[in-house]
Amino acid sequence: MNLPDGGKADAGALSGVSETALLTLNGRAHQARHPQAIIDDPMAIRLVDSIDFDFDKFGRKGQEMALRSLAFDRAAIRYLSAHPSATVVALAEGLQTSFWRISSARPDLDFRWLTVDFPPVIALRERLLPPSDRITNLAQSALDFSWMDRVDTAHGVFITAEGLLMYLQPEESMRLITECAKRFPGEQMIFDLPPVLVKKLAPKGMRASRRYRVPPMSFSLTPAQLANLANTVPGIRAVHDLPMPQGRGVLFRRLFPAFWQLKLTKQMRGAYTLLEFG
Repeated sequence: MNLPDGGKADAGALSGVSETALLTLNGRAHQARHPQAIIDDPMAIRLVDSIDFDFDKFGRKGQEMALRSLAFDRAAIRYLSAHPSATVVALAEGLQTSFWRISSARPDLDFRWLTVDFPPVIALRERLLPPSDRITNLAQSALDFSWMDRVDTAHGVFITAEGLLMYLQPEESMRLITECAKRFPGEQMIFDLPPVLVKKLAPKGMRASRRYRVPPMSFSLTPAQLANLANTVPGIRAVHDLPMPQGRGVLFRRLFPAFWQLKLTKQMRGAYTLLEFG
């Protein structure tokens, strides 16, 4: 880690939605440390150990964040296996360490990586994460579409929006999806959404602990509504509802993945959605 003074990095500049980057990082690092780890993420562990922050305020450190990252990694690797020199665009990447997990899993690939996030997040990433000539950081909002002009489309483009769209207003999320479909024909985009009930049951945000409330999630769609994007958004050729990866224990190895696919409950759960642009 790039800490020349030997101290820990201050993450106090991250607030609001940006602070959720610390929440998800803590969950992944905890699961990576577990004796029965469900994710191989040594970089996440090093990040947590290098940041001066009260991570305990977030409360529980369940498997959900790690499983979501696994779903995104698998989708990215499928795409990169067919387009090994493609550019991955990570929108609002926060403190994800996907580049290193994928590089470790597939060292034969020479993909490029473009991180887009707010200046305080980019500053923390550049201080703590090892540099690479394959990584470009852009300190700006994902809704500032000028990042699209910086994407090398010569060898393919895979766009990720992990933990982003739900925190945007519905019109902002749809505008982002629509613009990506317009600007990157033939490419793919992956994002996740919470259950639609979250907005109704927790309009001020979900309480994660006595000391922390997750910011309000203003946008979500059911899997059926997501499937209909192929009919309503120009440029979307196909919509894929991705499965929940298996985790550890009966709940996350058997029950939760089964619930994810059960027809009776499918429209009540969240979604990992892969879009193919035509």
